[in-house]
Amino acid sequence: MADNKERSFIMIKPDGVQRGLVGKIIERFESKGFKLVAMKLVHANEDLLKKHYSDLSARPFFPGLVKYMSSGPVVPMVWEGLNVVKTGRQMLGATDPKDSAPGTIRGDFCIQVGRNIIHGSDSVDSAKKEISLWFPEKEIFNWQPASYSWVYEN
Repeated sequence: MADNKERSFIMIKPDGVQRGLVGKIIERFESKGFKLVAMKLVHANEDLLKKHYSDLSARPFFPGLVKYMSSGPVVPMVWEGLNVVKTGRQMLGATDPKDSAPGTIRGDFCIQVGRNIIHGSDSVDSAKKEISLWFPEKEIFNWQPASYSWVYEN
């Protein structure tokens, strides 16, 4: 079950941290069966955020996005598990909360697109890029020592 090693980058944005939703969001990913392998609370600087959101740099909302994301602490995380990127995106819901179904994180906790509390990688390739921006490899925990078997592995 090598796909159990797929990783996704999930980040709780300043509004999610400020509203005290970190635990509720972590609980959803853990309840789904994913493994948390890295997490920290940081106040991200503009340079890091500009790299992270570089694909949006030509968009008119980019300066406001960087300003908002640097306005308070964020919680970047790395989650691991089978199809975690695709499933994680489904759990987040649509970028615009008004389009998010009830039961999704944004559908349950958000009302405004500019304050949608969470970011999630949209592909395995972007997850690798985002994880490497926020976490050196030594900060990512390996749950698979030889004597330990994860519940979903044969």
